[in-house]
Amino acid sequence: MAPDSTFETVSTSKAHGGTLGVYRHQSTATGTGMTFSVFLPPQAETGATLPVLFYLSGLTCTHANVTDKGEYRRACAEHGIIFVAPDTSPRGEGVADDAEGAYDFGLGAGFYVNATEEPFAAHYRMWDYVAHELPALIEDHFPIDPARMGITGHSMGGHGALTLGLTFPDKFKSLSAFAPIVAPGQVPWGHKALGGYLGQDRAAWRAHDATALVEDGKRPAGDILVDQGAADNFLAEQLRPELFEAACKAAGVDLTLRLQPGYDHSYNFISSFMDDHIRWHAERL
Repeated sequence: MAPDSTFETVSTSKAHGGTLGVYRHQSTATGTGMTFSVFLPPQAETGATLPVLFYLSGLTCTHANVTDKGEYRRACAEHGIIFVAPDTSPRGEGVADDAEGAYDFGLGAGFYVNATEEPFAAHYRMWDYVAHELPALIEDHFPIDPARMGITGHSMGGHGALTLGLTFPDKFKSLSAFAPIVAPGQVPWGHKALGGYLGQDRAAWRAHDATALVEDGKRPAGDILVDQGAADNFLAEQLRPELFEAACKAAGVDLTLRLQPGYDHSYNFISSFMDDHIRWHAERL
């Protein structure tokens, strides 16, 4: 793939001996400009190629939420991991949004699928963006080892990480998630998003449902780590980790599910266990 001529640097700053940058390019997958952040650890200056971890954010977020609040840079610098955080949906003039401006559909809520329903099909192609276009772009512009890519994410982004990791185990060699939506076909957030983007044929939803993917025979490259706050107010209705746990157990998938007492759904929770996840990926990449 030829380097993207639209690639531009928005900003860079020094952090933990490395460089935190924000970048923008014109996406062929979404047909829009897309912004993302990249942390290059100090090891990038040696000329070596390094493992890379993609982090997918949750509902209402952009690249900036984890970039500002995720507290991942020190651990990435320690372990020599490049950290990439894309946006959660296409944005810009002509990009469709929820008719009522709801937080859980439309802008900021792409659910990491390729929409087939109008008016979303033209731009909401986050599956292709994260699975194919963004990794190729990162490989063109940063010193990554494409054989050592991992993926993680939070909430809607945890859903995206699990479904992409299960679908492309040859690409994403390590897999984890924070408070993921593990069974969107069985919860209100998923009913709204998958129905709105993919239509009402629930058979088509299974390709974007981590629990269904495991039931249908998909397997990760290795084991999976999931952290979930026990005091998360979305736990019982929207997240349902016990469904994924049961599917993994029945299929023989090695899942470590940790229910963390007292933690909620916020970045206070994510940042508390980010070091563990960075280390987890470093050991597997």
